[in-house]
Amino acid sequence: MEEVPEYIVDMLIVGSGAGGLLSALVAAENHANVLVIEKESLWGGTSATSGAGIWIPASDQARAEGFDDNVDDAFAYVRTLSKDNVPDENIRSYVTNASKMLRWMGDNTDIEYCAFPYPDYHAENPGGSPTGYRTHMPLPMDGRKLGKDVETLRFASPAASLFGYLNWHFDETYILLFRQPGWWWHLTKSLARYWLDWPFRFKSSKDRRLTLGNALVGGIRMALNKKNVPVWLNSPLEELVQKDGKVIGAIVNRQGRKILVRARKGVILAAGGFEKNAEMRNEHAPLYPNALYSGGTAGNTGDSIKAGMSVGAETLNMQSAWAAPVFYVPGEDRGRLCTIERALPGSIMVNQKGERYLNEAASYHVVGQQMARREQEHGDASPSWFVFDHEYRHKYPVGPLLPIMPDWFQRGEVQAILKKGKSIADLAGDMGIDQVALETTISRFNENAAKGEDPDFHRGAAAYDKLYGDPRVTPNPCLRPLTKGPFYAMPIYPGDIGTNGGLMTDDKARVIGENGKPIAGLYAVGNNAASAMGESYPGAGVTIGPALTFGYIAARDALGVND
Repeated sequence: MEEVPEYIVDMLIVGSGAGGLLSALVAAENHANVLVIEKESLWGGTSATSGAGIWIPASDQARAEGFDDNVDDAFAYVRTLSKDNVPDENIRSYVTNASKMLRWMGDNTDIEYCAFPYPDYHAENPGGSPTGYRTHMPLPMDGRKLGKDVETLRFASPAASLFGYLNWHFDETYILLFRQPGWWWHLTKSLARYWLDWPFRFKSSKDRRLTLGNALVGGIRMALNKKNVPVWLNSPLEELVQKDGKVIGAIVNRQGRKILVRARKGVILAAGGFEKNAEMRNEHAPLYPNALYSGGTAGNTGDSIKAGMSVGAETLNMQSAWAAPVFYVPGEDRGRLCTIERALPGSIMVNQKGERYLNEAASYHVVGQQMARREQEHGDASPSWFVFDHEYRHKYPVGPLLPIMPDWFQRGEVQAILKKGKSIADLAGDMGIDQVALETTISRFNENAAKGEDPDFHRGAAAYDKLYGDPRVTPNPCLRPLTKGPFYAMPIYPGDIGTNGGLMTDDKARVIGENGKPIAGLYAVGNNAASAMGESYPGAGVTIGPALTFGYIAARDALGVND
């Protein structure tokens, strides 16, 4: 190894998403000298762009809402859904420690999480919760407390912000979506708050009212700043350094200069998955071949997974991703997650033959998987088409397409992908699909939707389906016939929000080597590690919830902290 300058710490954290930042905070609160490195010029990772929901069984917050949950039910629920190759111990470790992590985070940061009546995605399964209260969402934070660090905080996803710059909270979604009483005044105040943030507004378009993922990572960073924990930006991991079988640090390229960072207690890999690495996707996850449609951030190219493999780490479930249907706007660097639109009445999804082939209102992971498998088997689902009528167009958003605003007022890139016709036949012609097939599909759908029924795919039957339906529509909040022209369609693709296969870990987040034993000094959390969920998605927050929980576990194990 060439001679390089050294930097000595107790804990090195690779990646600045939620799991990495919380790992760093846990270590710092236990008197460790900690360094966080981030390869990109912005910090916060994919977590910052997320909704920041976390799935936490048996929390104090749920108990306060009157939901008497228990970890055995949660374990049974996840165990049934997860893959057989995921050890029981990993699932048990997560469901047992998640509430402890949340309590610790609440005690050591200014972040406040609330339990929501958000049903589990498969609530009808044994151990599932149809009433919710396992998914928790953060309250907004004041980003001014971050000082200059707010300027390098990664922006929220375009799918989770209004007009591409205005942050909003989960509760505000319903106020604006259904235009509840006072919605216009609420929007006006929000816009005024944003634009009157002087003099900051003259140098940055960042919304300093932090919500969702920005609130989560921002709140942890505030606590880290109080502990004077450095976060090196533009500092990618180049390789892990081993001695006598133990990982003792890493070579880091800090703004073009190589540095040997020695980590006396351990290295925690928390740098995300490989969703933006086309070569790795083709090799490991061919069911999800298109990196452009992933909602992950550009830096998630699997560097730290490959670094772990280079020191003998095993991998698990590399074929898997957090699947999702996405809209794609030409020129953008990622797909836009489609969560709400599919469950709203007055819409359907069809393949390129003009046929429905799934329950549109199911969880985005299930729909994304079904789309990807349909494309693999039949070649007619990428893109599929999201079809809706004039009433829907006026009432609800569709990805980047905003309601109320006329078509000509939409961005040019959005107008370019929007299809429109006075009749279903005209729309089919604009879409380039069989007119008779689309008319037949919509006729059958309309006949049943008028009765609140979907005998083909049972849309609106499950508890989760109804979550994003329109409660003003009865008897089924997810169903209404498409009857009023003009009619519209937008292409929708099988995408993902990240990969979820990665380095194999145990119940303490220790990376497992090819000999089946932990590699000393090396941990992995978040999408850097193979998920305890296997290829399933039990509920909102099973991505970031485990990232935080195993980050909490990893730092404590590395430092020998006991309860």
